[in-house]
This record gives sequence, structure tokens and C-alpha cells, in this order.
Amino acid sequence: MILSFSRITSFSKFLNSFWNFVTTKSGLLFIHILWVLFIILLFIFKYFRKVYKNKGFKIALQQFLLRLMLPFLVLFFSIKWIIDYNTSEDFDYKWNYSVENTSQKIAQKFSNDGRFRGMNVYRLGRRKIDKTLDNLIKNNVEWISVIPYLYQKDEKSIEISPSTAKNEWSKRDSIFIKNIVKTRKKGFSILLKPHIWMSDGWRSNINFDDDKNWNIWFDEYQRIQIHYAHLAEKTNSELFCIGTELRSSLDKRPKRWLSLIKKIKSIYKGKLTYAANWDDSFEFTEFWNELDYIGIQAYYPLTKVKNPDLETIKNGWQPHLLKLEKLSKKYNKQILFTEVGYRNDLYATIEPWSWGSFFQRLYRKKSNKVQLLAYQALYEELWNKEWFAGTFPWEWNSSDFPVQGTPSENMIAIWYSK
Repeated sequence: MILSFSRITSFSKFLNSFWNFVTTKSGLLFIHILWVLFIILLFIFKYFRKVYKNKGFKIALQQFLLRLMLPFLVLFFSIKWIIDYNTSEDFDYKWNYSVENTSQKIAQKFSNDGRFRGMNVYRLGRRKIDKTLDNLIKNNVEWISVIPYLYQKDEKSIEISPSTAKNEWSKRDSIFIKNIVKTRKKGFSILLKPHIWMSDGWRSNINFDDDKNWNIWFDEYQRIQIHYAHLAEKTNSELFCIGTELRSSLDKRPKRWLSLIKKIKSIYKGKLTYAANWDDSFEFTEFWNELDYIGIQAYYPLTKVKNPDLETIKNGWQPHLLKLEKLSKKYNKQILFTEVGYRNDLYATIEPWSWGSFFQRLYRKKSNKVQLLAYQALYEELWNKEWFAGTFPWEWNSSDFPVQGTPSENMIAIWYSK
């Protein structure tokens, strides 16, 4: 919803985006909740109006305070106490300032060891970009993932937006180009990663009942990826991600993917990757042979218990490490974590892919410590592996997977300084 509305440039597009939202499951739920609240407020209004007419203002005020305001205040302060408790934490982390880069210049360690010291940054161009980039330099980040979000309503939709015109840059594209140029002037390298986002469903489960719709969808996807391949080439972006978590399309349309890669290579001369989900099969040999890195969205389940210690988390990595090493040897390519991240709560290592919700503060206890240990285990187990290329943590300034301002920021800086 936020992603689609942020691109509105006209009232007609607003109406179209609003209609797309209200016809989704989330939108229908939202409308029903609003309707129920309206009915409740209407009954409350009618009740107190009746009391006022029959018994006067004084009695109506007494009943309003006792029957409505008192329960509301009790509920409000109870919820506030729960939230205050769940968002507090007794964790004293000693920050290591010695690893921070105070030179205001990127160390360019990638040219020496080929390690991606990356970061996903939420809405880079909509914030104070210079301040953000300076903070990333301070934390030894050298690569930034720039993500043009593509909107698709659900798993059955054949339409992907925004539309792109051949040989033309939209206002949105111009913003991306401007921010990439500014970021590269600071010395950063760029991973350009166009990324489908849905209101309903998951992009890995995109599926159609007939070849016609599959071909229409892939034509749309190819058109957009070709467009961004041109943008990647124009901005000298060092790495281009041709897709993210599109498992079903790889299974159903393998030849189309090989054709797309060929077209992209005729336009873009940099390195290529694809961001597979952590539990994908990786059996499409011809596909992976055409790419430079095996990209993985690395939200691996690491523990079955909440609030784990470091050794428990590290033990959780062992079966995954064996598979990753085998995968790297099979294709003779390094593994790149195009995304990896953890919420800062006690349950972060159980299902790392799980997004937070508005209500999670009522039942999930904050834990910067668990998040810190998760990152520590990640880097201690993988950073020095020859087959490992590096990480793009998700996400620098996210509210669900926060890095900035948490002890994990310093943990990442420690490992990126090596």
C-alpha cells in the first residue's frame, strides 16, 4: 500500500491504487474494520443522546465517564504498560568505536578481497541522503542495494507497474539515477535490484493456468528488467540482480529466463546475480552458469527456541553451511547474501523471514541482544569462507529489521572493518 501510493502522480492513479488496495484481502479487512467501528460509534452516539434526552446532561455525563471513558482509560493504560514492558530491555552493550571509519572515505576493501560489505537502505532518496551515506561509510559499508520496487497485485495478476517507456526515463527513474550518481561519487558500489512487491500473496508463488497468461506476465517482466538493465549500464552500477524470489517462474519458464539473461548481457556489461529464496532447489544448471554470483535471500531458520545464546545460533548454521558449500562447488561460484536480516526481538532466529506487525509489541519482547547474537553468529560462521562473497543486511533504517542505532550496527561495522 505505502509503496504503491508513494508513486502517485495524478488523481486517476490515486483512484486506481486505492481500488487495487481495497480489492485485496488486507484492503477488505481494513474496510470491514472501519465499518464495524462506524457502527459501534453510531450505537454509542445514539445511546448517549437518548440518555441525555431522558435524564439530562448531568446523568449523561456521569454514564459517559463511567461506562465509556473509565473502561477506555483502563484499557489504554494496560496496553501502554504492556508495550512499555515489551519495548524495554536490560542489555548493556559496549560499543566498539575503534572499528569505525572516520576518514569520510570508503576503504575499498572489495578490490583486495572481493567481499561485499553491503547494506539495504530503505527509501534512500527520500531521506537526508548525504547524512545516511556518511553514516554508512563510518560503519565500513562499501556497497548499497538500490531497489526499484515493482508492484503486482497478487499471484495471478499479469500486470506489473510502474510502466516504462522504451528509451525514456520517467521522473521516478531520474530520481534513482540522481541518487545512484550521488552514491557512487561518495565511493560506493551499487547493486541494482528491481524487486516485485505484492498486496496479496508471495512472488515465489506466481502462477497461471495457461501459457497465454504466463507469456503475457513474462513479457511484462522482461520489458521492465530490460529497462533497468539500461539504467544499470547508464549509471555504471557494478552488479545487477535480474530477479528476486521468483521460483515458480524459473520452474515454469526456464527458456524465457535464459533468453532474458542473453538480452540483458547485450545491454549491461557488469556482473549479474539472481536473489533466490534460501529454500529454493538451485537445480537450474544452465541458469546459474550464466550468472556471476549465486544470490540468496538468507532468512534461514536457525533455532527452535526464543532467546537463544550464541552457540545455539551457530549450531543452527551448520546444516545450512554444508549445503551452501556444496552449492558453491557445484557451480564454481561464490554465494552472495543479497538479503539477510533479523528482527530485534526474542524470536528473531526462529523464523527470520517473518515480518513484524502493528500488534507485535503486545506479545513479542524486544531484544537487541538476540539480534546482535544472530549477526555475530552469521559473520563468525561465514565471513572467512572462501566460497562466501558477503552480505547485504536487511535493513539499515527499517522498523521491522532495524540495523541503524542498534548494537547490530556496530557488530556489522566490526566485521566489515576486517
